[in-house]
Amino acid sequence: MYPVMRPHHIAPRLTTGAFMLNSGLRKLRADEQTEQGLHGMAAGAYPVFNRMSPHQFTRLLASTEVALGAALLSPLVPTALAGAGLTAFATGLVGFYLRTPGTHQKGSPLPTDEGVPLAKDFWLLGIGLGFLSDRQAWAWPCPAACRHRKPCRRGKSGHHRKSCHHRK
Repeated sequence: MYPVMRPHHIAPRLTTGAFMLNSGLRKLRADEQTEQGLHGMAAGAYPVFNRMSPHQFTRLLASTEVALGAALLSPLVPTALAGAGLTAFATGLVGFYLRTPGTHQKGSPLPTDEGVPLAKDFWLLGIGLGFLSDRQAWAWPCPAACRHRKPCRRGKSGHHRKSCHHRK
């Protein structure tokens, strides 16, 4: 069996995972004023969050960040799966950034001085999309009969492509 985390995935997974885990753990210890601020900003961009209390929202956000950070840091979670989670989460954050007045210049996604801390969400989205678009993240192991034990790409029918040396 081959590793689910390739060497070129290690640095972005470790840095992003550590960032997400730290952010989530800090939110788990948030005071009431911080909870109200987070909830108010999120509900302004996404009205569906008005149905939740500030405490519930902050716990949901923190738990999501902790779970995503742990998934990115774990070598047992495939990069494609971790990338899908990161992409979904970052898409919501980028939407929040774009829906919040004063965070970006009018008619442009470029941040204002107040929006610079939120603009990092584009980096998270880029890392997630990079994981999803990496062919190595979607590679399958060769069958047990294969001698070279390197990942092969499977076609739609489930058979190996011609490039795999063990095909006859």
